[in-house]
Amino acid sequence: MQPTFLSGLLKADAAEPAPPLQVAQWFHAGTGLELDALRGRVVALHAFQMLCPGCVSHALPQAQTLQRLFAGSDLVTIGLHSVFEHHAAMRPEALAAFLHEYRIDFPVAVDAPVAGSPVPATLQRYGLRGTPSLVLIDRAGRRRLQHFGRMEDIALGAAVGALLAEHADSADATGDQAAATEASGCSAEACAI
Repeated sequence: MQPTFLSGLLKADAAEPAPPLQVAQWFHAGTGLELDALRGRVVALHAFQMLCPGCVSHALPQAQTLQRLFAGSDLVTIGLHSVFEHHAAMRPEALAAFLHEYRIDFPVAVDAPVAGSPVPATLQRYGLRGTPSLVLIDRAGRRRLQHFGRMEDIALGAAVGALLAEHADSADATGDQAAATEASGCSAEACAI
């Protein structure tokens, strides 16, 4: 039985693959930020709008803390600016100034617009209910947690820690274990002196 604070974290065998991000523009990003290229790492995807009070007061500072505390680890923090209201006020030029003023230095994707819809592409693909939203993607590229609204810091830390402790999948874990035992003089059948 999962502890209550991890109740939103799906078991690996119940999780679905995370859809690709639909990005119109990146800020603070190099190459290789496609989800397929991040396999083997845990991804914390924070969907936000710069005029969303909950995003500014809680979700973005939380994402900055994840970025800072887990720097150099297997956790990648990505912001997803998903505008579904006030489109004229939240253009990429305004977002660039916002990111500078709030000292946000983790990669931020601008969610691609969808013709004839106020709701952008990635927000639709993931079925997100609004902002702030948090999606945790495991090392195998599966969507393990999707949370709308404020998530308590301790619950997020526990979920991230649990995902970081997992292997990408049982095949990788078996391969790593087999390599370790063979290196120590053991095979799948026996261990030699």
